[in-house]
Amino acid sequence: GALLKLAGPVVASRVGVMVMGLVNAVVVGRYSAEQLGFHAMAWAPAGVAVTMAIGLLSGVQVMTARAVGGGRREETGAVLRRGLVYALWIGVIAAVVMAAGGPAFLSALGLEPGLARGAAAPLVIFALCLPMTALGVAASFWLEGLSKPGPAAWLMWLANLVNLVLVLLLAPGAFGIPAMGAVGAAWATTGARTVLALSLLAYIAMMPEARALGVFRRAPRDRASEAEQRRIGLGAGASNFFETAAFSSMSVIAGWIGALAVAGWAIVLNVVAIIFMAPLGLAAATAVRVGSAYGARDEPALGRRALVAFGVTAAFGVAASLIVWPLSHVITSAYTRDAATIAMAAPAMALVGLFLLADALQVVIAQALRARGDVWMPTFTHLASYVFFMAPLAWWLAIPHGLGLIGIVLAVTAASYLSAGLLGARFWALSRART
Repeated sequence: GALLKLAGPVVASRVGVMVMGLVNAVVVGRYSAEQLGFHAMAWAPAGVAVTMAIGLLSGVQVMTARAVGGGRREETGAVLRRGLVYALWIGVIAAVVMAAGGPAFLSALGLEPGLARGAAAPLVIFALCLPMTALGVAASFWLEGLSKPGPAAWLMWLANLVNLVLVLLLAPGAFGIPAMGAVGAAWATTGARTVLALSLLAYIAMMPEARALGVFRRAPRDRASEAEQRRIGLGAGASNFFETAAFSSMSVIAGWIGALAVAGWAIVLNVVAIIFMAPLGLAAATAVRVGSAYGARDEPALGRRALVAFGVTAAFGVAASLIVWPLSHVITSAYTRDAATIAMAAPAMALVGLFLLADALQVVIAQALRARGDVWMPTFTHLASYVFFMAPLAWWLAIPHGLGLIGIVLAVTAASYLSAGLLGARFWALSRART
């Protein structure tokens, strides 16, 4: 009950993140399948940057939960202040790197020339929203670490409303505004994420207990806590980078197949990403619950909370698989009217049900390990599973063996089971060592 009470708003917030992407993909896709390809290819590197920033800032959530579990709520303001400074640096550096080098990177990938050119402009616009995105992540993680995820969820859906209005105006064009396609969707995302970050910061500033928590107080330097917060973030950030970069490389492989395959993979990936938000929310709630037990030095509670989270996650993965498989054609048709794209994406969508269980479990187990202080093993596991194993396997199945989009999905499935198995074995080994 405690897990689900915390996870519910977190899941709602994470689903809101992906609904923003879903709305943009549907609006752009129904306007033009070609523009959907531009949008997907632009978001591939931008998504890597956002996901890596989320990982780098996960120390805010874990350290806040540990302080609360240890009865030191007054120290949580210092965690937030460090996190916001860290977020600003991450966002600015990522924005500069992506805006300056992103278009050239797309051109160097060997994609169809029109695809690389069409994705360049929305990629630069996505780069502009990275500082505000990072600040919003830090603020929402702090609230979640305090077991107050509700406000972040409500404000995320406010941002979705802003995004919906903007993308309907800008992507297909309306009220005299010319159609901007993928560029319009990128501007809608930038506006919505800016509203979200500013709203979260304003809410925190107006919290009645903000001063008691140390939000406005410059705390004395605590180098050990600073280092631990960075260590957790670096481990999770590297892990997210490896996993997301590997998934983005699937878009590159699809681009080598053709623009139609890019659009098909964008549909499959968007659906998977939306479903993944529920396990991601469970993972965040697991990190808070396990981190609180870790801060209180309560090993039995830590083990119980983790195992409950794993069981709930497994049940969700099975249920999601049983829904997606029979509805694969219906789901694909909701994204586009193009018959060729539907014919390519629908069979791949049906295979998605094979890996939803493993994909959900691996992210929850990884967060449980980080919350108990095992930061780097999840990183190494994701590097082995998704970079060294999945990426070459996807290329081998999709291109030399001619399986196309089906080959990409099969490679993702194999890598997810490998990752979940390795992480589960690691958690079991640590639990055995401490009993």
